[in-house]
Amino acid sequence: MRSARIDRKTAETDIALEIALDGTGAREIATGVGFFDHMLDQLARHALIDITLKATGDRHIDDHHTVEDCGIALGQALREALGDKRGIRRYGAFTLVMDEARVAAALDLSGRPFLVWDVDFPAQKIGSFDTELVREFFQALASHGGITLHVTREAGVNSHHIAEAAFKAVARALRQAVEPDPRAGGEVPSTKGTL
Repeated sequence: MRSARIDRKTAETDIALEIALDGTGAREIATGVGFFDHMLDQLARHALIDITLKATGDRHIDDHHTVEDCGIALGQALREALGDKRGIRRYGAFTLVMDEARVAAALDLSGRPFLVWDVDFPAQKIGSFDTELVREFFQALASHGGITLHVTREAGVNSHHIAEAAFKAVARALRQAVEPDPRAGGEVPSTKGTL
């Protein structure tokens, strides 16, 4: 089982995270940020990655540190669980529709972190959640997971639908990328021999 545990404690957050890449999408998620929990639930379910996450943070200030630090921890856990990346597919891409929203995600588990984010939200808030934090989460995930990640909103007018489509599209692309490739023969998927 490809798995990892990350415990991250700072003056701003306290996070305990466990993931299993070869799971069923089982999840126990509690960050104290309701909409974010809903998005992480979608991420686990659609990536088929088991996630157990408990986070507390300085939410009396705002949700920023909690969301960003969960992205950091999840990126670190993915990197650890993937090890040397032998035998994985490495790449994933998925375009997901949710009602009027359509979001495309493409990623490379390259070890070279980069985020291209072309997602605008019509509203600044989804309930009490700041929509700008969606990008912050994916920036942290890409940076600490060593992921080249492109996310593009192709259609959509409802901010909830756009955010959810983004999380699900990334999840589906991630599911493809971390899967073992039966034709790869256990090799690192790079002509360099390392990722």
